[in-house]
Amino acid sequence: MEDLNHHRIKTNGIFLHVVEKGTGPLVLLLHGFPEFWYSWRHQITFLVNHGYHVVAPDLRGYGDSDSPLSYNSYTLFHLLGDLVGIIDHFGEQQAFLVGHDWGALLAWHLSLHRPDRVKGLIAISIPYHQRNPDAKVIESFRRIYGDGLYICQFQEPGRAEKAFARYDYLTVMKKFLLITKTDNLVAPLDMEIIDYLQTPSVLPPWITEEELQVYADKFQETGFTGPLNYYRAMDMNWELYGAWQGSKISVPSKFIVGDKDIGFDTNGTREYVLGDTFKSLVPDLQVVILDGHHFIQQEKAQQVSEEILAFLHKLSVD
Repeated sequence: MEDLNHHRIKTNGIFLHVVEKGTGPLVLLLHGFPEFWYSWRHQITFLVNHGYHVVAPDLRGYGDSDSPLSYNSYTLFHLLGDLVGIIDHFGEQQAFLVGHDWGALLAWHLSLHRPDRVKGLIAISIPYHQRNPDAKVIESFRRIYGDGLYICQFQEPGRAEKAFARYDYLTVMKKFLLITKTDNLVAPLDMEIIDYLQTPSVLPPWITEEELQVYADKFQETGFTGPLNYYRAMDMNWELYGAWQGSKISVPSKFIVGDKDIGFDTNGTREYVLGDTFKSLVPDLQVVILDGHHFIQQEKAQQVSEEILAFLHKLSVD
């Protein structure tokens, strides 16, 4: 993808690397873990060709963006400040947000705090949840899944980095990016999650060895501490978000999820997504369930691109 424009822009006290192309309404594509801008390679050109100005950043801690060492610098408020700075940099009052995984969380929460800056949002794989007022995030996860849950294992600084280092970077990417519904993100207590996850012997048709190597090469340059710091700040986010307990998202929203996403059938998520509570928190909501897994914007690239375009087009002409 050599025809893309690469910039490093100053925002919120750090420099972020962004990939940018096109003219028209601004669309921010926000990646998740463990990815960087490259996870949107299929959507970037598609949306540009349909009249949109597309910006795909490497989020704080990822890729060629700055990576503060302390997890104290990775609260949602830090990350949302980065996004407002990107929108300001391109001289726009509003942007469309498209986020996957952690990027979906950012899209939800920027829409919660700054609906004046968001024209509409598409969240992929991760729905919007209310904060549990009775228990911090990690405590809640431990009660449900135990200490073997990957999020719990990621809490201790250096632990996951040390475990990941037992494998080459390509193998780490395969273990996470190719995860399926039959996998389990809760390891036995005597195992690290990276040891527990299987390495597929055959690649699925939606990704090549060369594409996986692009991920591996980038993470070999940058390491995993920045991305893991998002998880280490989860309880800080809980502490900071008490004032927004029960808040609703008024921005027009679309949620896309794969029916075989490992998280979709976990702990009542399917029932939540299809039930009344989710829609009560996000009143202007459309839900789309596709045949696929967690990294569905890559696995079902054309379908997801068309779902994004239909939503953007509707709001662009309204």
